[in-house]
Amino acid sequence: MGNPFVHLDLQTNDPEKAKAFYGKLLDWELTPMPEMDYTMIGVGEGTGGGIGRNPDPSSPNQWMAFIQVDDVAGKTKQAKDLGAAIVMEVTEIPNIGQFSVITDPTGARVGLFQAKG
Repeated sequence: MGNPFVHLDLQTNDPEKAKAFYGKLLDWELTPMPEMDYTMIGVGEGTGGGIGRNPDPSSPNQWMAFIQVDDVAGKTKQAKDLGAAIVMEVTEIPNIGQFSVITDPTGARVGLFQAKG
């Protein structure tokens, strides 16, 4: 099956508190990415993720899933044509890939991700 969930992102107003909590609770490898103010979560097998500052401090802290796509720009446009709202336009992650964030017609938010290369 194509287009799997590939990344889970914790968007929080207190990343340091979240990292301390999950660092003690679970056996995750937390790797800071200072150039992005973001911490990657390595889980060994399975889908990893990251912890970062909530881009909208007025929205609740939340986990968001990202789906792998072959053409993030094309899928973002297609999502809009199908009734989705674009929360974040296609954005480059240096040396990693590109992503966008949409809200589907039911109101659920999800990210689309395309790996570099």
